[in-house]
Amino acid sequence: MTTKPSKDLETFPNPQPGRDFTIRITIPEFTCLCPKTGQPDFANIIIEYVPADLCVELKGLKLYMWSFRERGAFHEAVTNEMLDDIVNAIAPNFMRIRAEFNVRGGIYTTVIAEHKKPSWKAPDLVNLP
Repeated sequence: MTTKPSKDLETFPNPQPGRDFTIRITIPEFTCLCPKTGQPDFANIIIEYVPADLCVELKGLKLYMWSFRERGAFHEAVTNEMLDDIVNAIAPNFMRIRAEFNVRGGIYTTVIAEHKKPSWKAPDLVNLP
């Protein structure tokens, strides 16, 4: 088993393909480099998705996230790259990535990127008393 950073995302079959359900993954120790200064940027990444046929495997996702550690990337670019890569790997019905970056120069940045499969209709929201 490898423990080196990798852009390869492993997948596995959705165990309940006939049911809409949400998978929420929190990655509190994401790092990349500021493309201007080379200093580290830290972020909390929250991935939420409704799988179709495939789910993303967590160890592979961790190694994928590590692949950004030595790269300079703007917050907006890295968030959208994650969304594109994971959507290409698993083709979910819906995916949202929320990247909450720590303060840099007195400014906090949060970037939210979403994908929705055109043929998918979200289930009606149930409000319980």
